[in-house]
Amino acid sequence: MNLRGIVAVSGRPGLFKLVGQNKGGYVLESLDAQKLKIVANISNTKLASLEDITIYGEDEDLKLIDVLTNIDAKKATAPDAKADNNVLRSFFVEVAPSHDQEKVYASDMKKILTWYHIIKDMPLFTEAAPGTEEEGVKGDLEVKPKAAPKAKPTNAKAPTAKSAPAKKASMTSKKGV
Repeated sequence: MNLRGIVAVSGRPGLFKLVGQNKGGYVLESLDAQKLKIVANISNTKLASLEDITIYGEDEDLKLIDVLTNIDAKKATAPDAKADNNVLRSFFVEVAPSHDQEKVYASDMKKILTWYHIIKDMPLFTEAAPGTEEEGVKGDLEVKPKAAPKAKPTNAKAPTAKSAPAKKASMTSKKGV
């Protein structure tokens, strides 16, 4: 699952794709049908990458990517984000059995399910994350030819052969000799 560049923005619903950055802030594109582009101010907006989000666990924190993968495995039984809190709790016990039930609130579960429903049909949801290799691909490395050197502009000076530095001429003054 490749969630690189997908962020959640504080104060805004939904998910956004990080397109770039300029002086004013981050340029983001919404992942919904509107494809709205916004500039999130650097100084007062917090961005959270989905790759880096973790969920409180009893022993150790759970990565959001792992929980989303478990939800995808049980996609037939995934409830809607507006479902009853008890339904959400029982579903999260199935997909993230070691999550801390006191620290993970129903609002967190609703947010995760909303994110899942947004990205489940996207191609990046099924593609491998960059930096990870699949077992069958490890031995097959593609060798790319080197790029041809750039041509010099036509008005550039031709290289000259290096010669020894010029010797200082010894001249005697003709006055008063």
